[in-house]
Parts: sequence; C-alpha cells; structure tokens
Amino acid sequence: MVPVPTAAELLSPTTVLDLAERLRLAGAPCPRVAEVAGALDGVALAGRTRLVADAVLADLPEDWSAFEAVLLAALTDPGFGGWAVWPLSEALAARAASTDRVREGLAVLAALTGRLTGEFALRAFLLADLGTTLEVALAWTASPDEHVRRLASEGTRPFLPWGRRVPGLTAEPARALPILEALRADGSEYVRRSVANHLNDVSRLAPELVVDVAGRWLADPAPTTPRLVRHALRTLVKRGDPGALGLLGYGAAEVEVGGPVLAGTQVRFGGELEFTAEVVNRGREAARLAIDYAVHYVKADGSRTPKVFKLTTRVLEPGERALLTKRHPFREITTRRHHAGTHAVELQVNGVRHGLTEFDLTGLPGPRATTRGAEPRGAAPRATEPKAEVTRT
Repeated sequence: MVPVPTAAELLSPTTVLDLAERLRLAGAPCPRVAEVAGALDGVALAGRTRLVADAVLADLPEDWSAFEAVLLAALTDPGFGGWAVWPLSEALAARAASTDRVREGLAVLAALTGRLTGEFALRAFLLADLGTTLEVALAWTASPDEHVRRLASEGTRPFLPWGRRVPGLTAEPARALPILEALRADGSEYVRRSVANHLNDVSRLAPELVVDVAGRWLADPAPTTPRLVRHALRTLVKRGDPGALGLLGYGAAEVEVGGPVLAGTQVRFGGELEFTAEVVNRGREAARLAIDYAVHYVKADGSRTPKVFKLTTRVLEPGERALLTKRHPFREITTRRHHAGTHAVELQVNGVRHGLTEFDLTGLPGPRATTRGAEPRGAAPRATEPKAEVTRT
C-alpha cells in the first residue's frame, strides 16, 4: 500500500520558499510568505495551507486587478505548480469574494487548476455565491481542458474529501445535477470518475433521486455509462438498496447461504480474519448475485457498527454453488480506530444479510463500558458454524 504523504512532504518550507520566489518574479515581493516558511513545524496540512494563504493575502496587492495580474504572470512560468498552488488558490478565493469579483476569480481558478486541482478553493466560491459559482461551473463542462471539466464536478461534490461542507449543496444536492448530466459521457475517464463519485455522494442524501438519475442514464447509455453507474451506485449497493440493486441486475434470487465459517474465533490485532462461505442457487433460473460481507466493528462505547466490503459478483446457474474464501486484515489505518472486544461478520447477498458470526479481536485496549449493550436486541446468537439457510434475496 502506498504511504500517505505527510504535511511536511506536501507543503514543505522549501515549497513555500519557492512560491515566494515565483511570486516575486511575477511582480510581488513576498516577505511574509518567506517568513511563514520557517513557522510550519508541527503544523498539519490544513493549518499550513491557512498560514500560507494568509501570508499571500498580506503580501499581494489588495486591489483586485493588481492581485489578478500577479497570479496570471506567475502562470506564464511553466514550472509553476504543485502543492503551493493550494494556499494560493485559497487566497485567490478569499480576495475575489472580498472584492465582489467572484466571476473573475473563478476564471483565474480555472487557469490554476491544471497546475494543482482547485477543487478545495472552489468551496470558498460556493460559500460566497452559490448561484454564480454553479452557473460558471456548468459553463466549465464545455471547456476543452479536462482539468477544468473535472473541477466542475469534483469541486461541487456534497462530501468532497478534505473539502469544507457547503450547506447549499447538502440541502439541495440536485442543484449540481446539470453539471453531472453534461459530463456523464465525457471523453475523459478522469472526468467520468469524478461524476460517479459526485453521484455517489448524492446517494447518501437522496437515494431515490440517484436511482432515478442512474436509471435514466442506463436507458440512454453511452458505451461508458454502465461502468460509471456501477461506481456511482456502490454505496447504495452496500446498503442493500433494492432500486440500485435492480438497476444493476441483482434482483430476487432463491439462494442457500452457508457461513461465514471462521478459521478461528480469535483474531490478534495485526493479523487477519479468515472465513469461508458457500452460496447455492436453489432457484429455477440463473441468479446474478452481488456477494459482499459486513464486519461489525466494536466502537469506543462497546456498541457495534457494520461496515460493508465487496467480496465478489457471480452468476450461478440453477443448482450451482460458489465457494468463497476471504482474509480480512485488522491493522492500523488512518480512517478507523480499533477496539478489542467481540466483533462479528456476516455475508450480504443482493442486499440481504446472512449468518451473523462473532469473533474476538485481541491485542488492543477494550472499549468503554456501555449500558446500551454491544448489540441491539434481537441480534443473532454467537456461532462459529451457522447453519445454511434458504431465502429469497
């Protein structure tokens, strides 16, 4: 697995000093930017970005035209780019908003985004003037530059990773749909991937809307539409949404599910949970199956919460069986804090859960005691070899 770069690697003192020099060559001496390069130790990436952006605003002219001229001059240098563009684009958004130059600022952001994506700075424009920014972003969908087209989709996502929330987009996610409609058959996979991620974000807010949009796109598809839609519906598929599953062909099927059967009832942190399972098609027709599994992680308060992971997709003829094996790692990751205690795993076939099976994760501090219990009332009893079951999935 590729290690995540640190703040010091992305926005280092050397990077900031280089930004100061390039802005000086563009006509604006930047002593505050150079000074802040020595004050970054121990500061996280977001904090570094704010510090440098504030220094840029302090060094560059307050007048919009003069400010814009410096940035456009810097862009004439083909070597200007990289992570230093992030704080510069944030400063651009702040100056454009404060001088009522949102449209002009967005034009400069579009020019900058090829040097480093402007998606984070676009959030400031959306917060300052949602209507104008969405209007300009829709016009960007016709740009010959794939970076600008992607900016239109990526920067307007309801849940952009690392990006500030825009209440207008989470309250009314349909406002950005015209952008996605314009880009759904874009010639660039880079852009189409962003469209799928954006629509997946919307599914967390308005699942019925997303199923409707995906259905319309599949009814009038480009060659790339099925792949885009599969990626856009991934969260709904994991949640067992029947509309999304139906669009992808995972309808009702009469299946017999055996397992999951665990290799052991204890997993040491740093090791793996190994399990096997069997799925048999007991129907009279071929069954198209989306087979996933859910791990019920112990939380800090002792309760459990499920997280669904993809396992496989299969088409089983009548009477055919699929034998499945999986090793699920338990190791340190940045997106989850693990706690010792009784976890569980179960299969999910076309959105329906089967065979909740518990195991103990050891080698970590246990969770805090809770009066609510670790599992809701009615949870399945502990079992290491659950019986097979037949159900309509």
